[in-house]
Amino acid sequence: MSRIGKKPVELPSGVTATVSGQTVEVKGPKGVRTFTATDDVSISVEENSVKVEPRGKSKRARQQWGMSRTQVANCVLGVTEGFKKELEINGVGYRAKMNGKVLNLTLGLSHDVNIEFPEGITVTAPKTTEIIVEGIDQQQVGEVAAKIREWRKPEPYKGKGIKYKDEYIFRKEGKSK
Repeated sequence: MSRIGKKPVELPSGVTATVSGQTVEVKGPKGVRTFTATDDVSISVEENSVKVEPRGKSKRARQQWGMSRTQVANCVLGVTEGFKKELEINGVGYRAKMNGKVLNLTLGLSHDVNIEFPEGITVTAPKTTEIIVEGIDQQQVGEVAAKIREWRKPEPYKGKGIKYKDEYIFRKEGKSK
């Protein structure tokens, strides 16, 4: 039995969920999210909660049970609170600024890097060394943050680069005489 799958997903006030076939549509104050489950699980809405049940006792049905429940919970969390990733820039001359809807990064390369974002993702640079990525889709927020970080990953000797705010960079000792 899946411990995660057994729990129903509670719907806070202001959030509605509708099921049509295998697709769940969640509407909230921040927007609308949909999730299409596999045929191994059945999804139903009961009062103020969404319940996910396996359709059989197969291994795949049990795997999809917990995963589908978590995806529905992420949809609910996304339309109520949203998801957020914070990035930090370390290094002399490294900085970020917003030019309209385009993020401009100066990272010690021969050129500035301009990054555009998909619809539904909000990127802000409150300081020149901070970048905040926000949106209602957790997967999309993480992907955009990873693409920004990819331009200059933090290196272990001086710690220069773009890192997540809560990330710890294991520092190495340099050459010694």
